[in-house]
Amino acid sequence: MINSSAGLDDAGVATAAARAGADVVRDLYGRHLARIDKGAGDFATAADVEAEKAILGVIRAARPDDAVLGEEGGQQGAADAERQWLVDPLCGTLNYAVGNMLVAVNVALRGGAAAVADPFSGEIFGTDGDSAWVRRDGADVPLAPTATTRLVDVNLDPPFPSAPKFRAVDLLAHPDFVARLRPRVVSTTLALAWVAAGKRAAYVTDGGDLSGSVHFAAGIALCRAAGCVVTGVDGGPLGPEGRGLVAAADAETHRLLMSMLG
Repeated sequence: MINSSAGLDDAGVATAAARAGADVVRDLYGRHLARIDKGAGDFATAADVEAEKAILGVIRAARPDDAVLGEEGGQQGAADAERQWLVDPLCGTLNYAVGNMLVAVNVALRGGAAAVADPFSGEIFGTDGDSAWVRRDGADVPLAPTATTRLVDVNLDPPFPSAPKFRAVDLLAHPDFVARLRPRVVSTTLALAWVAAGKRAAYVTDGGDLSGSVHFAAGIALCRAAGCVVTGVDGGPLGPEGRGLVAAADAETHRLLMSMLG
């Protein structure tokens, strides 16, 4: 697979890399894996590390001159390189470590193509930066976001940098939220791909500038290309001055959420 990636476009490279990582994550699932402490309650496993190696193998074969920022391996190449890949080899490590299959493999070229793989459903969500699709059983289907489900995924994981002004847990108790939407907490950015695919109405998380985050870049790219409304929790654009993330399937859902977030 690695050698065959050399002739692919960027979206093809992202897809092949995400698939390679997902294969590792799936193959190691259910095994006893030692935890690598990262401090503050965070940790990685051998699946995180090995999946990142597989992803980097694909990227290096196809784009040897590009820089890479990986969650486990850190920066490789110039941090200000014109072309930089952002890699989160296993988003949802705690889920994975306790036998929960809700995880994602995220690969994104900053400002360009991206892919999110679900290792267990076999779905790979991809974008070339303009359009977005999901690949199932070798066939690509355009992503069509919709708020029909009314399900909103809310990230409740710490830290909470915007507290007390904004706390995600407060959103769940808002009268309008309870009346019109339904909360979900999957603790993985696979939920962002689900917003783009119409499986979720929206996704909300606190944080600083998430546009260049290895965890969020691929999902943000998918949502934007699919036509979702993507802003910070304050309604402003993502970027250096941004705060958190709200990705909504449509403008009405986004307006509703912003009215609750103040």
